[in-house]
Amino acid sequence: GSGRSIDLNVSGPDLEKVLEVALRGTGKIMQTLPMGEGNQFRPKPGLELGAPEVRVIPDPIRLSDNGVTVRELGATIDAFNDGLRVAEVTIGGKRVDLMIKGTQGKINATQGIENLPVVTKSGDIIPVSSVASVVVTSGPTEIRHHERQRTVTLEVRPRQDLPLEAAMEMLQENVIDALREEGVPAGIQLEMSGTADKLTETWDAMVVDLLIAIAIVYLVMAVLFESFIYPLIILLSVPLATAGGVGGLAFLNTFTYHPLDMLTLLGFVILVGIVVNNAILLVHQTLYHQREEGMPVVEAILAATSNRIRPIFMSTLTSIFGMLPLVLFPGAGSELYRGLGSVVVGGLLLSAILTLAILPPLLTLVSGLVKEKVGVKPSDL
Repeated sequence: GSGRSIDLNVSGPDLEKVLEVALRGTGKIMQTLPMGEGNQFRPKPGLELGAPEVRVIPDPIRLSDNGVTVRELGATIDAFNDGLRVAEVTIGGKRVDLMIKGTQGKINATQGIENLPVVTKSGDIIPVSSVASVVVTSGPTEIRHHERQRTVTLEVRPRQDLPLEAAMEMLQENVIDALREEGVPAGIQLEMSGTADKLTETWDAMVVDLLIAIAIVYLVMAVLFESFIYPLIILLSVPLATAGGVGGLAFLNTFTYHPLDMLTLLGFVILVGIVVNNAILLVHQTLYHQREEGMPVVEAILAATSNRIRPIFMSTLTSIFGMLPLVLFPGAGSELYRGLGSVVVGGLLLSAILTLAILPPLLTLVSGLVKEKVGVKPSDL
Protein backbone atom coordinates (compact mmCIF):
# COMPACT_ATOMS: atom_id res chain seq x y z
CA GLY A 1 0.00 0.00 0.00
CA SER A 2 2.98 2.35 0.21
CA GLY A 3 3.58 2.43 -3.54
CA ARG A 4 6.98 2.17 -5.20
CA SER A 5 8.88 4.52 -2.93
CA ILE A 6 12.46 3.87 -1.82
CA ASP A 7 13.55 5.71 1.33
CA LEU A 8 17.25 6.49 1.64
CA ASN A 9 17.81 7.39 5.30
CA VAL A 10 20.77 9.56 6.28
CA SER A 11 21.04 9.33 10.08
CA GLY A 12 23.45 10.65 12.69
CA PRO A 13 23.78 12.58 15.94
CA ASP A 14 24.82 15.88 14.30
CA LEU A 15 22.07 17.39 12.17
CA GLU A 16 24.41 19.68 10.23
CA LYS A 17 26.58 16.74 9.14
CA VAL A 18 23.46 14.76 8.27
CA LEU A 19 22.25 17.59 6.03
CA GLU A 20 25.67 17.88 4.38
CA VAL A 21 25.68 14.17 3.46
CA ALA A 22 22.01 14.37 2.37
CA LEU A 23 22.84 17.23 0.00
CA ARG A 24 25.65 15.21 -1.55
CA GLY A 25 23.35 12.22 -1.84
CA THR A 26 20.69 14.36 -3.52
CA GLY A 27 23.13 15.33 -6.27
CA LYS A 28 24.02 11.71 -6.93
CA ILE A 29 20.36 10.67 -6.96
CA MET A 30 19.62 13.36 -9.57
CA GLN A 31 22.42 11.98 -11.75
CA THR A 32 21.35 8.35 -11.30
CA LEU A 33 17.58 8.81 -11.67
CA PRO A 34 16.95 12.13 -13.49
CA MET A 35 13.65 13.77 -12.61
CA GLY A 36 12.82 14.55 -16.24
CA GLU A 37 12.44 10.86 -17.10
CA GLY A 38 9.44 10.15 -14.88
CA ASN A 39 11.32 9.65 -11.63
CA GLN A 40 10.21 11.51 -8.51
CA PHE A 41 12.26 12.76 -5.57
CA ARG A 42 11.33 14.39 -2.27
CA PRO A 43 13.43 15.01 0.87
CA LYS A 44 11.74 14.63 4.26
CA PRO A 45 12.19 17.11 5.91
CA GLY A 46 13.77 19.81 3.75
CA LEU A 47 17.49 20.06 3.13
CA GLU A 48 17.80 23.58 4.53
CA LEU A 49 17.68 24.90 8.09
CA GLY A 50 15.19 27.61 7.30
CA ALA A 51 13.10 27.80 10.48
CA PRO A 52 14.17 30.18 13.30
CA GLU A 53 15.12 28.33 16.45
CA VAL A 54 16.10 29.31 20.00
CA ARG A 55 18.53 26.90 21.64
CA VAL A 56 19.18 26.81 25.38
CA ILE A 57 22.64 25.28 25.89
CA PRO A 58 23.18 24.31 29.56
CA ASP A 59 26.52 24.95 31.24
CA PRO A 60 27.35 21.82 33.31
CA ILE A 61 29.71 23.64 35.67
CA ARG A 62 27.33 26.46 36.53
CA LEU A 63 24.44 24.00 36.87
CA SER A 64 26.48 21.90 39.29
CA ASP A 65 27.48 24.96 41.33
CA ASN A 66 23.82 25.89 41.76
CA GLY A 67 22.57 22.35 42.38
CA VAL A 68 20.31 22.26 39.29
CA THR A 69 20.11 19.31 36.89
CA VAL A 70 19.63 19.58 33.13
CA ARG A 71 16.23 17.89 33.43
CA GLU A 72 15.10 20.43 36.04
CA LEU A 73 16.27 23.31 33.85
CA GLY A 74 14.34 21.95 30.87
CA ALA A 75 11.20 21.40 32.97
CA THR A 76 11.39 24.99 34.27
CA ILE A 77 11.64 26.43 30.76
CA ASP A 78 8.73 24.29 29.59
CA ALA A 79 6.58 25.40 32.52
CA PHE A 80 7.10 29.10 31.73
CA ASN A 81 6.66 28.56 28.00
CA ASP A 82 3.82 26.25 26.90
CA GLY A 83 3.32 24.51 30.22
CA LEU A 84 4.63 21.23 31.66
CA ARG A 85 2.36 18.18 31.64
CA VAL A 86 2.83 16.23 34.87
CA ALA A 87 -0.17 13.89 35.00
CA GLU A 88 -3.54 12.98 33.55
CA VAL A 89 -6.65 13.30 35.70
CA THR A 90 -10.31 12.38 35.15
CA ILE A 91 -12.90 15.13 35.60
CA GLY A 92 -16.53 14.44 34.81
CA GLY A 93 -15.67 11.27 32.91
CA LYS A 94 -13.14 13.05 30.68
CA ARG A 95 -9.38 12.76 30.78
CA VAL A 96 -7.68 16.11 31.32
CA ASP A 97 -3.96 16.91 31.31
CA LEU A 98 -2.68 18.36 34.58
CA MET A 99 -0.30 21.17 33.60
CA ILE A 100 2.14 23.35 35.53
CA LYS A 101 2.41 26.86 34.11
CA GLY A 102 4.38 29.90 35.15
CA THR A 103 2.72 33.10 36.28
CA GLN A 104 4.44 35.25 33.65
CA GLY A 105 2.41 33.90 30.73
CA LYS A 106 3.86 33.11 27.34
CA ILE A 107 7.24 34.47 26.32
CA ASN A 108 6.81 36.95 23.48
CA ALA A 109 10.47 37.83 22.93
CA THR A 110 13.60 35.71 22.72
CA GLN A 111 15.27 37.89 25.35
CA GLY A 112 12.59 36.84 27.81
CA ILE A 113 13.93 33.27 27.88
CA GLU A 114 17.21 34.47 29.40
CA ASN A 115 15.31 36.08 32.28
CA LEU A 116 13.10 33.11 33.23
CA PRO A 117 13.47 32.29 36.95
CA VAL A 118 15.20 29.08 38.02
CA VAL A 119 15.06 27.86 41.63
CA THR A 120 18.37 26.49 42.88
CA LYS A 121 18.96 23.74 45.44
CA SER A 122 19.51 26.34 48.19
CA GLY A 123 16.24 28.11 47.38
CA ASP A 124 17.72 31.07 45.53
CA ILE A 125 16.10 32.31 42.32
CA ILE A 126 18.45 33.00 39.40
CA PRO A 127 17.81 33.74 35.70
CA VAL A 128 18.33 31.10 32.98
CA SER A 129 21.28 33.11 31.63
CA SER A 130 23.20 32.31 34.84
CA VAL A 131 23.27 28.55 34.12
CA ALA A 132 22.87 28.36 30.31
CA SER A 133 23.53 30.15 27.06
CA VAL A 134 20.59 31.20 24.89
CA VAL A 135 21.42 31.19 21.15
CA VAL A 136 19.12 32.34 18.34
CA THR A 137 19.82 30.25 15.23
CA SER A 138 18.01 28.31 12.49
CA GLY A 139 16.73 24.76 12.58
CA PRO A 140 14.72 22.23 10.57
CA THR A 141 11.03 22.67 9.91
CA GLU A 142 10.48 19.08 11.09
CA ILE A 143 12.39 16.80 13.46
CA ARG A 144 12.57 13.30 12.04
CA HIS A 145 14.07 10.31 13.85
CA HIS A 146 14.95 6.81 12.66
CA GLU A 147 16.10 4.32 15.29
CA ARG A 148 16.62 7.22 17.76
CA GLN A 149 18.89 9.10 15.37
CA ARG A 150 18.18 12.41 13.66
CA THR A 151 17.39 11.51 10.10
CA VAL A 152 16.85 13.10 6.72
CA THR A 153 14.94 10.78 4.40
CA LEU A 154 15.46 11.04 0.64
CA GLU A 155 12.32 9.52 -0.88
CA VAL A 156 12.75 8.24 -4.45
CA ARG A 157 9.96 6.94 -6.70
CA PRO A 158 11.40 5.35 -9.85
CA ARG A 159 9.56 5.48 -13.16
CA GLN A 160 7.02 2.75 -13.87
CA ASP A 161 9.10 0.84 -16.42
CA LEU A 162 12.07 0.57 -14.04
CA PRO A 163 11.85 -2.45 -11.70
CA LEU A 164 12.05 -1.58 -8.04
CA GLU A 165 14.91 -4.02 -7.44
CA ALA A 166 16.92 -2.47 -10.30
CA ALA A 167 16.37 0.98 -8.84
CA MET A 168 17.56 -0.26 -5.43
CA GLU A 169 20.73 -1.65 -7.00
CA MET A 170 21.38 1.65 -8.78
CA LEU A 171 20.94 3.63 -5.57
CA GLN A 172 23.14 1.22 -3.63
CA GLU A 173 25.96 1.36 -6.18
CA ASN A 174 25.80 4.95 -7.41
CA VAL A 175 24.72 6.73 -4.23
CA ILE A 176 25.37 4.81 -1.01
CA ASP A 177 28.59 3.06 -2.05
CA ALA A 178 29.83 6.20 -3.83
CA LEU A 179 29.27 8.36 -0.74
CA ARG A 180 31.08 5.86 1.47
CA GLU A 181 34.03 5.78 -0.92
CA GLU A 182 34.23 9.58 -0.87
CA GLY A 183 33.99 9.50 2.91
CA VAL A 184 31.20 10.35 5.33
CA PRO A 185 31.59 11.89 8.81
CA ALA A 186 31.86 9.57 11.79
CA GLY A 187 28.50 8.41 13.11
CA ILE A 188 26.60 9.01 9.85
CA GLN A 189 24.64 5.97 8.65
CA LEU A 190 23.19 5.33 5.19
CA GLU A 191 20.50 2.72 4.63
CA MET A 192 17.43 2.07 2.50
CA SER A 193 14.00 1.45 3.97
CA GLY A 194 10.34 1.86 3.02
CA THR A 195 9.20 -0.33 0.14
CA ALA A 196 12.81 -1.46 -0.31
CA ASP A 197 12.73 -3.22 3.07
CA LYS A 198 9.37 -4.79 2.32
CA LEU A 199 10.58 -6.02 -1.07
CA THR A 200 13.58 -7.73 0.52
CA GLU A 201 11.46 -9.34 3.24
CA THR A 202 8.81 -10.50 0.78
CA TRP A 203 11.40 -11.89 -1.63
CA ASP A 204 13.04 -13.91 1.16
CA ALA A 205 9.64 -15.22 2.25
CA MET A 206 8.76 -16.10 -1.36
CA VAL A 207 11.95 -18.15 -1.79
CA VAL A 208 11.20 -20.06 1.42
CA ASP A 209 7.60 -20.67 0.30
CA LEU A 210 8.78 -22.02 -3.06
CA LEU A 211 11.27 -24.40 -1.45
CA ILE A 212 8.65 -25.61 1.04
CA ALA A 213 6.16 -26.22 -1.79
CA ILE A 214 8.73 -28.31 -3.71
CA ALA A 215 9.66 -30.26 -0.57
CA ILE A 216 6.02 -31.03 0.28
CA VAL A 217 5.25 -32.18 -3.26
CA TYR A 218 8.35 -34.39 -3.27
CA LEU A 219 7.57 -36.01 0.10
CA VAL A 220 3.94 -36.68 -0.83
CA MET A 221 4.95 -38.35 -4.08
CA ALA A 222 7.70 -40.34 -2.35
CA VAL A 223 5.06 -41.81 -0.04
CA LEU A 224 2.61 -42.55 -2.85
CA PHE A 225 5.15 -44.14 -5.21
CA GLU A 226 7.15 -45.81 -2.41
CA SER A 227 10.31 -44.51 -4.04
CA PHE A 228 12.64 -41.55 -3.72
CA ILE A 229 13.76 -41.69 -7.36
CA TYR A 230 10.51 -41.41 -9.34
CA PRO A 231 9.48 -38.16 -7.58
CA LEU A 232 12.76 -36.61 -8.71
CA ILE A 233 11.81 -37.36 -12.32
CA ILE A 234 8.41 -35.78 -11.79
CA LEU A 235 9.97 -32.65 -10.26
CA LEU A 236 11.92 -32.12 -13.50
CA SER A 237 8.68 -30.74 -14.91
CA VAL A 238 8.97 -27.77 -12.53
CA PRO A 239 11.91 -26.12 -14.38
CA LEU A 240 10.04 -26.68 -17.64
CA ALA A 241 7.04 -24.88 -16.20
CA THR A 242 9.28 -22.09 -14.91
CA ALA A 243 10.65 -21.53 -18.40
CA GLY A 244 7.10 -21.46 -19.76
CA GLY A 245 6.02 -18.98 -17.08
CA VAL A 246 8.87 -16.63 -17.95
CA GLY A 247 7.99 -16.98 -21.63
CA GLY A 248 4.33 -16.23 -20.95
CA LEU A 249 5.20 -13.08 -19.02
CA ALA A 250 7.62 -11.99 -21.75
CA PHE A 251 4.91 -12.54 -24.37
CA LEU A 252 2.49 -10.42 -22.34
CA ASN A 253 5.07 -7.64 -22.14
CA THR A 254 5.25 -7.42 -25.93
CA PHE A 255 1.72 -6.00 -25.84
CA THR A 256 1.44 -4.32 -22.44
CA TYR A 257 3.98 -3.71 -19.70
CA HIS A 258 3.63 -5.84 -16.59
CA PRO A 259 6.48 -6.14 -14.08
CA LEU A 260 7.59 -9.30 -12.29
CA ASP A 261 5.89 -8.37 -9.02
CA MET A 262 5.12 -10.52 -6.01
CA LEU A 263 1.65 -11.52 -7.23
CA THR A 264 3.23 -12.71 -10.46
CA LEU A 265 5.78 -14.71 -8.48
CA LEU A 266 2.86 -16.46 -6.78
CA GLY A 267 2.09 -17.93 -10.20
CA PHE A 268 5.35 -19.88 -10.06
CA VAL A 269 4.42 -21.26 -6.62
CA ILE A 270 1.04 -22.32 -8.02
CA LEU A 271 2.73 -24.02 -10.97
CA VAL A 272 4.69 -26.28 -8.63
CA GLY A 273 1.48 -27.97 -7.58
CA ILE A 274 -0.17 -28.02 -11.02
CA VAL A 275 2.45 -29.06 -13.58
CA VAL A 276 3.47 -32.20 -11.69
CA ASN A 277 0.03 -33.66 -12.35
CA ASN A 278 0.89 -34.62 -15.94
CA ALA A 279 4.11 -36.30 -14.90
CA ILE A 280 2.32 -38.11 -12.07
CA LEU A 281 -0.17 -39.55 -14.56
CA LEU A 282 2.60 -40.91 -16.76
CA VAL A 283 4.69 -42.36 -13.95
CA HIS A 284 1.72 -43.90 -12.16
CA GLN A 285 0.38 -45.52 -15.31
CA THR A 286 3.84 -46.82 -16.23
CA LEU A 287 4.32 -48.41 -12.82
CA TYR A 288 0.83 -49.90 -13.00
CA HIS A 289 1.61 -51.59 -16.32
CA GLN A 290 4.89 -52.90 -14.93
CA ARG A 291 3.70 -54.10 -11.52
CA GLU A 292 0.15 -55.24 -12.25
CA GLU A 293 0.32 -56.36 -15.88
CA GLY A 294 3.99 -57.40 -16.03
CA MET A 295 4.86 -55.34 -19.11
CA PRO A 296 8.48 -54.64 -20.03
CA VAL A 297 9.76 -51.13 -19.38
CA VAL A 298 9.57 -49.76 -22.91
CA GLU A 299 6.13 -51.22 -23.62
CA ALA A 300 4.83 -49.96 -20.29
CA ILE A 301 6.04 -46.42 -21.01
CA LEU A 302 4.57 -46.42 -24.54
CA ALA A 303 1.25 -47.76 -23.28
CA ALA A 304 1.13 -45.23 -20.43
CA THR A 305 1.89 -42.35 -22.79
CA SER A 306 -0.77 -43.52 -25.23
CA ASN A 307 -3.36 -43.96 -22.48
CA ARG A 308 -2.66 -40.73 -20.64
CA ILE A 309 -2.04 -38.28 -23.45
CA ARG A 310 -5.76 -37.51 -23.78
CA PRO A 311 -6.35 -36.78 -20.04
CA ILE A 312 -3.17 -34.69 -19.98
CA PHE A 313 -4.32 -32.45 -22.80
CA MET A 314 -7.87 -32.30 -21.48
CA SER A 315 -6.81 -31.08 -18.04
CA THR A 316 -4.19 -28.73 -19.48
CA LEU A 317 -6.51 -27.14 -22.02
CA THR A 318 -9.31 -26.61 -19.52
CA SER A 319 -6.87 -24.85 -17.16
CA ILE A 320 -5.41 -22.73 -19.96
CA PHE A 321 -8.76 -21.66 -21.43
CA GLY A 322 -10.10 -20.99 -17.94
CA MET A 323 -7.18 -18.64 -17.25
CA LEU A 324 -7.02 -16.95 -20.68
CA PRO A 325 -9.86 -14.45 -20.08
CA LEU A 326 -7.91 -13.05 -17.14
CA VAL A 327 -4.93 -12.46 -19.44
CA LEU A 328 -6.68 -11.36 -22.64
CA PHE A 329 -9.69 -9.47 -21.28
CA PRO A 330 -8.77 -7.92 -17.92
CA GLY A 331 -11.56 -6.14 -16.13
CA ALA A 332 -11.50 -3.39 -13.54
CA GLY A 333 -9.13 -4.32 -10.74
CA SER A 334 -7.95 -7.55 -12.38
CA GLU A 335 -4.80 -5.96 -13.83
CA LEU A 336 -3.00 -7.02 -10.66
CA TYR A 337 -3.53 -10.69 -11.53
CA ARG A 338 -2.78 -10.44 -15.25
CA GLY A 339 0.86 -11.35 -14.75
CA LEU A 340 -0.08 -14.33 -12.56
CA GLY A 341 -2.42 -15.58 -15.27
CA SER A 342 0.20 -15.25 -18.01
CA VAL A 343 2.73 -17.19 -15.90
CA VAL A 344 0.28 -20.03 -15.23
CA VAL A 345 -0.83 -20.23 -18.87
CA GLY A 346 2.71 -20.20 -20.25
CA GLY A 347 3.94 -22.71 -17.68
CA LEU A 348 1.10 -25.15 -18.31
CA LEU A 349 1.43 -24.94 -22.07
CA LEU A 350 5.17 -25.52 -22.26
CA SER A 351 5.19 -28.12 -19.50
CA ALA A 352 2.49 -30.22 -21.14
CA ILE A 353 4.42 -30.37 -24.42
CA LEU A 354 7.91 -30.91 -23.01
CA THR A 355 6.77 -33.39 -20.37
CA LEU A 356 5.54 -35.76 -23.08
CA ALA A 357 8.82 -35.35 -24.96
CA ILE A 358 11.29 -35.62 -22.06
CA LEU A 359 9.67 -37.76 -19.37
CA PRO A 360 9.36 -41.09 -21.28
CA PRO A 361 13.11 -41.29 -22.14
CA LEU A 362 13.98 -40.39 -18.55
CA LEU A 363 11.62 -43.07 -17.29
CA THR A 364 13.41 -45.61 -19.45
CA LEU A 365 16.77 -44.72 -17.90
CA VAL A 366 15.52 -44.53 -14.34
CA SER A 367 13.52 -47.75 -14.56
CA GLY A 368 16.66 -49.55 -15.66
CA LEU A 369 18.63 -48.14 -12.73
CA VAL A 370 15.92 -49.02 -10.23
CA LYS A 371 15.63 -52.61 -11.49
CA GLU A 372 19.38 -53.05 -11.44
CA LYS A 373 19.49 -51.79 -7.87
CA VAL A 374 16.86 -54.19 -6.56
CA GLY A 375 18.15 -57.10 -8.64
CA VAL A 376 15.16 -57.45 -10.97
CA LYS A 377 15.96 -58.61 -14.49
CA PRO A 378 14.15 -57.20 -17.52
CA SER A 379 13.00 -60.74 -18.35
CA ASP A 380 11.22 -60.91 -15.00
CA LEU A 381 8.99 -58.04 -16.12
